Amino acid sequence: METTYKTAKNKSSAFRKILGWALLLLLLLGGGYIYYRYYFVFGEGVKSGYLNYAVKKGNLFKTYEGKLIQEGFGSAKVGTGISSNEFEFSIESDSIFNLLEVNSGKYFDLHYKEYHGVLPWRGNTRYVVDQVVNMK
Repeated sequence: METTYKTAKNKSSAFRKILGWALLLLLLLGGGYIYYRYYFVFGEGVKSGYLNYAVKKGNLFKTYEGKLIQEGFGSAKVGTGISSNEFEFSIESDSIFNLLEVNSGKYFDLHYKEYHGVLPWRGNTRYVVDQVVNMK
């Protein structure tokens, strides 16, 4: 009878150990996915153009958003004709927003970071402007 109890206890202990490792692995994989999707910087670069607008908006999270009109023409959708190239972005900080807000219509070179996913408190787009490189 005692050997049956020890065998059942060993099986239960082994099951708990396997379950613990599986949960740890799931947590690590989930954390890695969240980091890759929302915090890993996929690309960085500079976009240039005329600032169309800079606004603060949002229902729950108030974020800074902007739009740059780039030189040249492109087609937004097949069959719609010619349209301007637009770069919609979110703005990282108050100081950058204030600079853009008072200089709407001017030509800017903006440094941005591109993420795979959008976080509501970071902005409405995957592109986040973190620096004004040049203003004309």
